[in-house]
Amino acid sequence: MQSTLISRRSLALTLSALPVGLLIEAETRAADAKSSTANGLSHDSEAIHQELTFDASPQRVYQALTRTQDFDRITRLSDGAALLAAAGAKPTSISPEVGGPFTLFGGYITGRHLEMLPNERLVQAWRAGSWNPGGFSIAAFYLTAEGGKTKLNFEHRGFPDGQGVSLSGGWHVHYWQPLAKYLAQG
Repeated sequence: MQSTLISRRSLALTLSALPVGLLIEAETRAADAKSSTANGLSHDSEAIHQELTFDASPQRVYQALTRTQDFDRITRLSDGAALLAAAGAKPTSISPEVGGPFTLFGGYITGRHLEMLPNERLVQAWRAGSWNPGGFSIAAFYLTAEGGKTKLNFEHRGFPDGQGVSLSGGWHVHYWQPLAKYLAQG
């Protein structure tokens, strides 16, 4: 088995063979990273970006995401319906106002609306019940009309480390797939 360790002399010879521009760029990035770390700025947190197209107007998609009765129907079309039937489950509730709370999936998902621009943008402080108390992420839904359809750009940031894969899949299973079914019902 060959060792993957490199000697200082070998490293120096390798670096001396690189173009000067690459060395300067690498040194600048290292200095920026050190400076950012010293200032508390991290560049390695997980984030989710998803783009989808729905066969409905932005108004219809926005209403589905922000009206209690619509989102309750979406939940019932997903495998999240079991959460609504669980002991101690809370009913779906979505405030129509900025700063207002929402409770989804039997109370497993809660938060507050940070920004509501009807038919264009919805930004929420969003959390799952399994997270540490007080821990919130930011979920942002951007809607754009494309013909008779809606392009949805979705961004999710600030969730606990290691949760990205699960959350990314969860958005599809609990939001996008049942939302598409709901919108297809007319």
